Amino acid sequence: MHSYDIFQQHAKVRWELADIPWNELNPDAVRDEEIRIARALAFGESNAIAALHLFLNETQDDYDFSAYASLWSFEEIRHHYAFRTWLERVGQPVDDKKVNAMREAYPNGISHASTIATNLISELSLTHVYTFFAQNLTEPVLKDIFRRLSQDEARHAADFRFYLLRRLQRHPNELASVLETLYVYLSDPERPIKHPVDIFKGPLAGVSDARDTEMPDHAFAYFLALNQETTRLEQLRKRIFSSFAGVTGRPLTSLYDVRREIAACTA
Repeated sequence: MHSYDIFQQHAKVRWELADIPWNELNPDAVRDEEIRIARALAFGESNAIAALHLFLNETQDDYDFSAYASLWSFEEIRHHYAFRTWLERVGQPVDDKKVNAMREAYPNGISHASTIATNLISELSLTHVYTFFAQNLTEPVLKDIFRRLSQDEARHAADFRFYLLRRLQRHPNELASVLETLYVYLSDPERPIKHPVDIFKGPLAGVSDARDTEMPDHAFAYFLALNQETTRLEQLRKRIFSSFAGVTGRPLTSLYDVRREIAACTA
């Protein structure tokens, strides 16, 4: 059972909130933009519960993936708590009402493979963006948090890649839905990086500011603003195309390739 192997691997690299060097935090030196980034991603990471609900709904016949999803969710909730603790210590506590409003499960995907594909893209994107923030923000404790989270997300990407490959081997008829998911996430020039929260979580009942800039899209926008030469974005897109080429066995290096392969699947 692969989830058992992952459980043992995670145990070797697991960190706790107490491991973060909180004593190095200087609230007076924190920039407003760092607060907005941390808040945006705290809300994004809080959606692990909604995602776990979806995973369990879709895999009632797959104990192995369900077990992995539970392990993944635990680590993602820890990410939320890391951002949450940092925000509290700089005098900017998280709004519990908004977090609770995001509890509703994500809707089932077109196929289970497409759901895994969505999360693979998300994990690859977060690894890339978190690594950049760990290297380029100024507040040392927040940088340390991003360093830890980027390493976690890289492991998660590898895990989802394994499960996507296995799913397509068992259900090759779901390939078209995977390619369509890839196209949806990479084809919007105005939002070249997307997070499932920003796509699936619309206005939230009882929360007046549910669609303000304190959502993952804001953190991605800041990343893009600091990388206007597009080099880092191109690196991310190449990594995503390469990962999906390896999983699908199709030559994927551009959106043209994705469209061609979708057509081949539906011909």
